[in-house]
Amino acid sequence: MALYESGENYLETILILEERLGKVRSIDVATEHGYSRASISRAMGILKKEGLLEIGQDGALELTKKGRKRAQAVYERHKVISEYLVSFLGVKKRTALEDACRIEHILSEESFSRMKEKLAGIE
Repeated sequence: MALYESGENYLETILILEERLGKVRSIDVATEHGYSRASISRAMGILKKEGLLEIGQDGALELTKKGRKRAQAVYERHKVISEYLVSFLGVKKRTALEDACRIEHILSEESFSRMKEKLAGIE
């Protein structure tokens, strides 16, 4: 089954929250997105069903190997795209971060690779 943009955003959020908090629970994801606990609970159930997430006895959310790989790929796209928008187009950081969140899901692999190449050339 295809994972939609919202699912990818949840995986990315869990990854980022892990870095920030260590242990992540559904309430942390709900707070981060401003969604109800019921909405997050349903989404986490879908991610679990897809084999992308495990939910511990204590309610901790743990990305599976497959889920972590997907989350890291989305997060890499987010960082590269936002940096590209800032460095090459002069977009304000906040705007670039918001735009990258939408673009990361639809950008072709070819375009993404070119962005990475351009950024590597300025480092």
